[in-house]
Amino acid sequence: MQQIIHLSNKKGLLIIKAKKKKLGPQCCSHPPTLNPTSGAGHVQKLGGLNAYVSGSSDSKHAILLISDVYGYEAPNLRLIADKAAVAGFFAVVPDFFHGDPYVAGNASRLIPAWLKDHAPEMGFEDAEKVVGDLKLKGFSQIGAAGFCWGAKAAIDLSKSGYIQAAMVLHPSYITLDDAKEVKVPFAILGAALDSNYPPKVLKQYEEILKANTKIDSFVKVFPKVRHGWTLRYNDTDAVAVKAADEAHRDLIKWFSKQLK
Repeated sequence: MQQIIHLSNKKGLLIIKAKKKKLGPQCCSHPPTLNPTSGAGHVQKLGGLNAYVSGSSDSKHAILLISDVYGYEAPNLRLIADKAAVAGFFAVVPDFFHGDPYVAGNASRLIPAWLKDHAPEMGFEDAEKVVGDLKLKGFSQIGAAGFCWGAKAAIDLSKSGYIQAAMVLHPSYITLDDAKEVKVPFAILGAALDSNYPPKVLKQYEEILKANTKIDSFVKVFPKVRHGWTLRYNDTDAVAVKAADEAHRDLIKWFSKQLK
């Protein structure tokens, strides 16, 4: 999220400086145990990237799932793809990090250093290639869902009009100006306890999206959960699993409404 800092100089004039957008402290918490063999689907090349895919290739409806910093081998992300596949979608989880996801606890390469090689703004170009490949394969209705790091690529795709619908879940790196440029149906699922995108900020996004009468929009804040709750939850915590499942159902319901 872009934060604004207000300063005054010696003459009492107000100076406004924009602080560089960055990941919040919750973005890297509770890292998943990656598993390259997880999920009911398989890995294939799409748009030049390795991608976990699940569902029938005969479907005309595809959903691109754009990961957080932990990448496409996160089991809970692949689980969402499998759920979407059961609902009739061809779900695609590309490896946007080219085999180099963030490794929590690596003191020699902390998140600022890792982001120099994997800036969220870089995701759009790769995502465009994957969407282009899907179109060549006959998919006529394509949506994109971005989680944390992946939100930037998802909203950039929605600004380009290259897809038919989008959603971001516990987003990072998107701005209110981005929301003003959205050209397709757009949804946001946020966390009440998100330190970077709290409910009062999400309300601003909701107002901007609602003002755009050319598109359908949906903003929902989940109570008592933190950033990352849809992916990095404790499988043994019934409350956490319930909140994640609800978000997964909302995702599938949104794209079923917009793409089918």
